[in-house]
Amino acid sequence: MVQVQVCLNGRRSAAESAAVPLSPQEMARSAVKAVTAGATSVHVHPRTPCGHDSLSARVLAPTLEEIRARVPVPVGVTTGAWAEPDPAARLARVRGWSVLPDFASVNWHEQGAEEVAAALLDRGVGVEAGIWSGTGGAARFAASPLAPRVLRVLAEVTDPDPATAEASARALLAELGAAHGRPVLLHGEEGGTWPVLRLAGRLGLATRIGLEDTLLLPDGGRAVSNAQLVAEALAQYGSSQRSS
Repeated sequence: MVQVQVCLNGRRSAAESAAVPLSPQEMARSAVKAVTAGATSVHVHPRTPCGHDSLSARVLAPTLEEIRARVPVPVGVTTGAWAEPDPAARLARVRGWSVLPDFASVNWHEQGAEEVAAALLDRGVGVEAGIWSGTGGAARFAASPLAPRVLRVLAEVTDPDPATAEASARALLAELGAAHGRPVLLHGEEGGTWPVLRLAGRLGLATRIGLEDTLLLPDGGRAVSNAQLVAEALAQYGSSQRSS
C-alpha cells in the first residue's frame, strides 16, 4: 500500500488559496475528502481564530477532536519553531497538551528539538524527525540518542527549483544514510514538490502532498482541494513506479 500523507494547510493563508482549510471544521472536511482520495495519514497545523499557527492546548484539542471524529487514519501536528519561537515555551506547550496527536513533526535543526522530541516520546506520541535539506539536521539526527526511537524520518527537500529538487533530494537521502533503520517519508515543496514525489515513487518511499507543500498540479494548474492533490499524487507515484 502506498503511504501518502496529506498536509492540509501548513502556514498557507486564505489569500494564497480559498481551498486552504483554517478552522477545525474546514480541516476535518478537507481531511475526510483527502482520506477518501487515498491519504493514509493527516498532517495539520492547528490555527487560532486569527489564522496563526499555534501549539496551545486550547487550539490543538478542538482541531484534533474534529478531525479524529471524521477520519480513521493517524493525525499529526507540527511543533515548528515559527509557532512558538522560544524553546522553553515550546516544550511547555507540548507538555501541556490535553488531547494528544498520534504523531508530531519535530524539525531536528531547530533549537530545543531533542527536548521536544523526548517530551513527545515520554507522552506516547510518535515523532516524525523533520530533516530539512540545507541544514545541519541530518548530522544532528545521526548523533541523536533518540533517533532509533522515532516513528519515521520526514526528509524535507526545501529546494523549490523543479530542475534541481531531485538532485537535492538524493543528496539529502545520502546524508541520512540508513536513518537509524527508521522509515523515510520523502517530500518536496513548491516547484520541487512533484519531481521529489516522483522520485519517492521510484525509490518506493512514503511521501506526502497537500496545500502546505504546493498549490499547483503537475501541469501547472491550480489545485482546488487537498483531495485533488492526493489523487494526482497517487497517479504520479504509480506511474513513476512502473517506469523505474
